[in-house]
Parts: sequence; structure tokens; C-alpha cells
Amino acid sequence: AAMAVSGDLWAELPAERRIFCSVLLFSWAVYLWEAFLAHRQRRVYRTTTHVPQELGQIMDSETFEKSRLYQLDKSTFSFWSGLYSEVEGTMILLCGGIPFLWKLSGQISGRAGFGPEYEIVQSLVFLLLATLFSAVTGLPWSLYNTFVIEEKHGFNQQTLGFFFKDAIKKFVVTQCILLPVTSLLLYIIKIGGDYFFIYAWLFTLVVSLVLVTIYADYIAPLFDKFIPLPEGELKQQIETMAKSIDFPLTKVYVVEGSKRSSHSNAYFYGFFKNKRIVLFDTLLEDYSALNKEPAEGEDGENEETKSKTKNKKQGCKNEEVLAVLGHELGHWKLGHTVKNIIISQMNSFLCFFLFAVLIGQKELFAAFGFYDTQPTLIGLMIIFQFIFSPYNEVLSFCLTVLSRRFEFQADAFAKELGKAKDLYSALIKLNKDNLGFPVSDWIFSMWHYSHPPLLERLQALKDAKQE
Repeated sequence: AAMAVSGDLWAELPAERRIFCSVLLFSWAVYLWEAFLAHRQRRVYRTTTHVPQELGQIMDSETFEKSRLYQLDKSTFSFWSGLYSEVEGTMILLCGGIPFLWKLSGQISGRAGFGPEYEIVQSLVFLLLATLFSAVTGLPWSLYNTFVIEEKHGFNQQTLGFFFKDAIKKFVVTQCILLPVTSLLLYIIKIGGDYFFIYAWLFTLVVSLVLVTIYADYIAPLFDKFIPLPEGELKQQIETMAKSIDFPLTKVYVVEGSKRSSHSNAYFYGFFKNKRIVLFDTLLEDYSALNKEPAEGEDGENEETKSKTKNKKQGCKNEEVLAVLGHELGHWKLGHTVKNIIISQMNSFLCFFLFAVLIGQKELFAAFGFYDTQPTLIGLMIIFQFIFSPYNEVLSFCLTVLSRRFEFQADAFAKELGKAKDLYSALIKLNKDNLGFPVSDWIFSMWHYSHPPLLERLQALKDAKQE
């Protein structure tokens, strides 16, 4: 009976109230589901205090304990920052933060001589204010994460000055890309007629391809120093391996990742016959600044980078670096990169098409406090961020499952190149250097891990090692 009454009450609510309540309820449902999974994983961190038998050969008890405490701290931080985010988002919706900010943007652009007919100008002011608000409210969490958690566990290499300089630079660069791209997108939607969604999709496709092309050459160097990998054995071996699988390699760079963190990574980028490989100095035993003692009286850039010798002999040997690259190149050879781009663009096209279908619904705007106007930017925000939220959750899970499958395939590719033994030891080293915890709750792992758990990857490689 109670269910029937609440059903009747729900049916009597105006459409815009039902939309608003559904968005809010779904947001909290996702948050509670994530919190439940994180709670299960935290229980694993708390109770698994000894190295499990099957990990005896892989991890010593000191590293195991370090990684357990690191991941426990990260998980607790994640719980509080996630709760804050959810409450902040809810308060913004309940208090009409979005229409308030839109009105304020109109007043600011009005003072600059742009009336209500200049919707794109007002949209850009709105975007600038919204991203500024987000940067300011996120700053304390970012500071705590970097200077308390990462610092405590020996990963942070930044000073406060470097951190703020970096944050301001990041904000400015983001605005320089975001504002022109958004203004062009809004203009295309305005003048595109009935088929605007096709032009809008094509525009975002071109923008994403351009950004991928210029990112490593022009954007990333604004934040980190890239140097060509010096001539030598490692460079020769990388070039030989690339040649053996017809990878059109043009350059190999080492990036000074150790200036900000001692976490390690490697990636490749570029289109067609112009591919480059980027190795973090923290990945390379021979180049990691953390393995070098600072020279006496050394200053300059080192004032920004505090040399820490806690993680002595960080990084991988040349053969292990080659094995990691064998895995990365496997993603290229097996077409994973292209498949991901195709999936992303199919999704983007579908979203723009559905946006075109929904944008005329006045109830969607009214649900979020826009009764008299239907600004395009607000429509994009409401539909992409709130209305598509259930679809985005399902898509995200499917992509995580696919990503795990791709990782196993890339490992198998490295195995075929004869790198099984070296990849096996490299995975153990990287897990140790990054303080990854090798025990996980099965539901948490299934929902979140885009890479398979360490033990599963090692097991798959072990069979090849023994052959």
C-alpha cells in the first residue's frame, strides 16, 4: 500500500521535479555503490597484514606492509574527498548554483558590453567561473594528497612553490584550449540546422585528433622536460624491437617525471608513420634521479626537486624496460589503440545524436532552474553530465572489462617476442616501486581495475617462462 501511495505521489509530481529527483537519486546511488566497494577493499587492506603464501616469492614483508599502509591511506582519503564531492554537487543542485552562476555570468558579460544576445560570450564567462570554482574547492584536497599522503609514503618530489606554479600553468593552458573549442562548438550547434549533431561530432573528432597530435610535442613540455634518449645500447635495442614489428618509430624521449613524483610510466603517441616513445626517467634504473646522489652544493632546479634516496635503485634494467615496451607496442600491433578511438568516437556520435533529440525538451532546463531561457551550454551540461549518467556508468564498466582483456593480450604479445621472463620481473619491480597492493576484493577489482591484478598477469606469464 505504501508503495502504491508513493507511486501515486511520484506520478503527480511535475515532469521537471521527477527529472531533478531522479538525477539526484541516481547520483547518490552511484556514490553509495562506490563507497560500498571501497569499504570492502579497505577491509582487505586492514585484515591482510601478512604476505599471502602465493606471494612469498614476489614480495618481501617490508614492501608488502609499506604498500598496505599506502593504499589504506589513499582509500581513506578517497572516501572523504568522494563524500565531499557528492555533498558539494548535491548542494549546488539544491541551492540552484547553476542558474545563479549563469545569471552572474550574464551580469559580468553585460558590464563588458555584451547583452543577452551574446550567449556564447556569457557561456565562456560561465565556463571560466565554473572551472575556477572547481579548481579552488579542489585545491585543499590536491594539497593534502600531494604533501601529506604522497609525501608520507616517499613519492612526492615537489616543493610548494613548484606545486602552485604547476597548478596555475595547468589552469591557464586548460582555459586556452577549453574556451576557444567550446565557443566554436556552440557556434556550430547554433548554425548547424537539423543536422548540427553531425557537424558537432566531426568538430570534436578533429579537435581530439589535433590534441593527441600536439599534446606531447607542445603541451606536455610546458610542464615537464623531455630529452631524447641518448645513443647507446638501450636506444639501439628499442629501435631493433620496433623494426621487428614494423612500428614506425621516429624518436625516443626520456621525460623528467621525477621532478614531481617517483611513480613510473611509459607511453607512445603519434599518428601514421610518425610514432614516438616516451619513457619516464623513474622507469629507467640508469636515468632515475632518485638513484643518484645529488652533487655537493648542487642547486638550481634541484631547489624545486627534493632528492629522496628512500627508494634506492628504483626502476628497471634495460631488458625489463624492453619487455614493458614490448607490452606497450603490443597494444599498437594488436590494434587496441585504434579500437579504443573507434569506440570513443561511436560513443561521441551517439551522445550528440541523443543530445539533438533531447535539446528541445523544456522540462530538462526547467528541472535545473532554467524556466525562461534554454542556453546551449547548459543543455550540453545537463544532458551529457546528468541525463546520460546511467549510460556513462554502464559504458565505463564495459570499457574496464575490455581494457583488462587488452592488457592480457598485450602481455601475451610481449611473451611472443620472448620477453616473458623480463616482463615478469618488470611487473614485480613496478608494483614494488609504485607500492601497489597485490591483494584485492573481487567485486572492487572487477568494477575498478582497468589492468588485471598482478597475480593473474604473473600466472599467465609464468606458463611461458617455464616453457
